[in-house]
Amino acid sequence: SRGYRVELTPGYDDRWGYLAGTDSDRRKQLLTALNDPACRGILCARGGYGGARLLEDWSWIGHDPKWLIGFSDITSLLLSLSQQGISGVHAPLLTTLAAEPEWSVQRLFDWVEGRSLSPLQGTGWGGGQASGVLLPVNLTVATNLLGTPVQPDFADTILALEDVGEAPYRIDRMLTQWRLCGAFKQVKGVAIGRFSQCDPPVNIPSFTVEEVLRDRLGDLGIPIVSALPFGHDGANAALPVGLIAHLDGDRGLLSLDPIAPG
Repeated sequence: SRGYRVELTPGYDDRWGYLAGTDSDRRKQLLTALNDPACRGILCARGGYGGARLLEDWSWIGHDPKWLIGFSDITSLLLSLSQQGISGVHAPLLTTLAAEPEWSVQRLFDWVEGRSLSPLQGTGWGGGQASGVLLPVNLTVATNLLGTPVQPDFADTILALEDVGEAPYRIDRMLTQWRLCGAFKQVKGVAIGRFSQCDPPVNIPSFTVEEVLRDRLGDLGIPIVSALPFGHDGANAALPVGLIAHLDGDRGLLSLDPIAPG
């Protein structure tokens, strides 16, 4: 209805164990889309697991720049792509787009069609204001990339975090790893999206995920905004990777640089 022609890559519904096809076949599917001059964007079908496996023998160099759209497990591909200076979009997948509210769908199309994006309202934790390169990630996937060639440069970034289905102690363990490896020392601000299905285990002493986030992030001395509308199990606002973002920890706002006319 928006005037786009949608093509499904051959083998998009393949199965190989818990993966959507062998690594070789999935690389071929991605290469087919990247090398097709008529294809101006790649909307990933789903997340799950397996994206990082494609990066063991992979280079984006030599392919036409085009939008790569997705989130969750697609974090690994988005981070790899950003290392080449090419922006992807942390946004809904093909399998989640239909459940998005209209404003979220419109936001995604606004971006790919060259229109500026409205600020997102969350809950400010204080810390003043900061600007930096927007780096939206799934916490679990990004944690597993620390210490690898795909680990991003965290210097002068606004880190946007979300996750799903992780117990509070697992969130604690991952954030502690980030602290120990020094990643947070370079980050200018943290934007927190939805941590869904991250409830404490029943009848076991635990912190809530909110308590863990405040304990592990609250002393960083940088602007932090939580309850932003992105992530799993709800509205997943499109966040372009690599754009300059502005985080206001006092007013609870995440805003992006406007697109230049022309």
